[in-house]
Amino acid sequence: MRLTVYSDYALRLMMYLGLRKSGSLSTIDDVAAAYGISKAHLMKITHELGKKGLVETVRGRQGGMRLAQDPSSIRVGDIVRACEPDFALVPCMEAEGGNTCAVLPACILKRALATAASAFLDVLDGYTLADLVGPTTALRQLLGIENSGTPQHKISNLPQS
Repeated sequence: MRLTVYSDYALRLMMYLGLRKSGSLSTIDDVAAAYGISKAHLMKITHELGKKGLVETVRGRQGGMRLAQDPSSIRVGDIVRACEPDFALVPCMEAEGGNTCAVLPACILKRALATAASAFLDVLDGYTLADLVGPTTALRQLLGIENSGTPQHKISNLPQS
């Protein structure tokens, strides 16, 4: 199983926002500079997470984004579910019909893979955003966020994705 880059960036965005002082706004530029990732991707992700109620966006000159909920109430599994279109690991698990697998009526593999995908999400549900941003000092330093929550616009030497 592999998550998409979209989910990776969404998790990074949520961690960045979780590290900020509660209620303070961040911009797409802040997050893109901290991680060295695409602003265009982040705009799409922010929009989607806003529709799902995970991120609050504020328009205007002094606008930006912030978490819509307390980090301790946001499960990592919920972030992944908000970003991944489906967890169909093989074609017979896809929602759309048309599968012509000859063994589908008697297949145990489909059930095993569905159980595995469910277990994967169950493990992620055991972690909250607060868990991911627990070691705040080191993460803030790496992302160029001062302890006050103000970004320093310093591109870290994290690998580009």
